[in-house]
Order: sequence, then structure tokens, then C-alpha cells
Amino acid sequence: MFFSFPAILHMVIMTTEFLIGTTVNGFLTIVNGYDLAKSGKLLILQILLICTGLSRLGLQMMLMTQSFFSVFFPFAYEENIYGSNMMFIWMFFSSIGLWFATCLSVFYCLKISGITKSWFLWLKFRISKFICWLLLGSLLASLGTATVSIEVGFPLIEDGYVLGNANLNISDRKLKRNNDLLLVNLALLLPLAVFVKCTSMLFVSLYKHTCRMQGRSQMSNARTEAHINALKTVTTFFCFFVTYFAAFMANMTFRIPYRSHEFFVVKEVMAAYPAGHSVIIILSNSKFKDLFRRMICLKKEE
Repeated sequence: MFFSFPAILHMVIMTTEFLIGTTVNGFLTIVNGYDLAKSGKLLILQILLICTGLSRLGLQMMLMTQSFFSVFFPFAYEENIYGSNMMFIWMFFSSIGLWFATCLSVFYCLKISGITKSWFLWLKFRISKFICWLLLGSLLASLGTATVSIEVGFPLIEDGYVLGNANLNISDRKLKRNNDLLLVNLALLLPLAVFVKCTSMLFVSLYKHTCRMQGRSQMSNARTEAHINALKTVTTFFCFFVTYFAAFMANMTFRIPYRSHEFFVVKEVMAAYPAGHSVIIILSNSKFKDLFRRMICLKKEE
């Protein structure tokens, strides 16, 4: 079997992203699970990070499975990847990954932002209950999106899947239900809108606070640096989230030629999100960073 250079390069990139993603998300899940069990209390941040880590592990595995079949078993790709069961799992993890990231942004916004509006303070004082209900709603919304997606079905031509013949012009294909499937996925604009809103509020709050801190004495330098690092983290979160959403929606149009360079790039961009976002979470937390360094033997025990 002949493998083109783009296909080989794609597998190298995807494998690297998969190994990084499973390592960092497994680390977040295990460490926060241990903290939660040890404390015996309802620690909302730990629950959020566990849910986020598990959802990203699932998403990373689905993306790696898709890439493996597309490169090594291209003719079996449609039958195995786009069956109803795999479709449900794929859509579930794609949706819940976005929703849980949104929940995390809501938590950070409520916890860190210095907004003093009455409705914001009301939510802030009830953050634990609010986030728990938001997590439950995210789970139900993701299950609903996945269920509706397999009912709507995939864009088809008379003799099979659209992906089966990438040489045909898209205008000549007799697509069925493509618009319905896209409409289902447009429901994911809701977590995107919430994420953008929370990130914007957090960014503005941190920026104003940083400006105030820089105008004070030198004793505030440590706190100022901490807020600048927080601004960088928020910006990085935003970039990962938006690029993943854009790549996901491009993928769901089914207009990218199968096994083309663009097809591989879209998958690689999508796989960068669950890995890169979690790496930033670890690097932005001194406790996680220290434990992770010890785990990979980059820092000796004192």
C-alpha cells in the first residue's frame, strides 16, 4: 500500500498530539480525582477539570481513530467511522468538549472577575450550585445534539457517502439532509457565545486590574505579573477554543475533499485543541506544573 507524504506527516502530527493530549488530560483527571477523594468535599474546580479531562480524552481518541482509518484503511473509513454508533460518540465528545470548556470559562469569570453588578455577585455567591447545574445541562445538551445528529444522518449521494467520491464537483452531488446536519451543529454556537462573553469579561477585568496595579508601588510587581500571566492564559484559551470550533464546523460541511491536504490540516487543528488547552491549564497552575515536572522526571525530588 502506497502512503503519500501528507498522509505520513499527518499521522506523525496526530500521533504526537494524541500522546501529549492523553498524557496531560490523564494527568489532570488523576490528580484532581485524587484531590477530590482525599478532601471528601464538593470541590467545584476539581470536578470541572475532571469532566474536562475525561471529555478531551474521549475526543482525542475519536480523532486519532478517524485519522488512523483515513490513512491506513481509506476504503473502510466511511463504513467504520460514519456508522450510527461512531457518529453518536463523535458528536457527543465534540459537543461536550466545547460545553465543558465553556463551563470552565464561566467558573474562572465568576471567580476572578472584579465585576460588581448585582446579577454577577448573585451568581458568584452561588457558584457551586450554578456550575453543577451547568455541567448537568451540558451533558444533556451534548446527548441531545448527538442523538439528533444520527437521526438527521449524513450527506449522501445515490450510491453512497459523499466522501466516497471526492472527484465529483459538490454542485453535482445529490446531497440529502446536509443542511439539517449543519443546523444541528449550529446549536454549538451557544457555548461559543457564552465562552466568548465570559472570556471578554474576564479579559477586560484583568486588563483594568493590571493597569491599576502597574500604577502603584514596586511591591505590587508580583501581583501585576500574575495578572499579566492570567491575561496570556485567557488569550491562549480563546485562540484554542475558536480555532477548534472553526475547524469542526468546516469538517461538518463535508465539502473538504477526502484525504486532501485541507482534510488532514482540519483534523490536526482539531486535535491541537484538547491537547494544547490542557497543557496551558497545567502550565498556568504552579501546583500542577510542579507535579507534572516531577512525573516526567524533569525536576528531582528535594
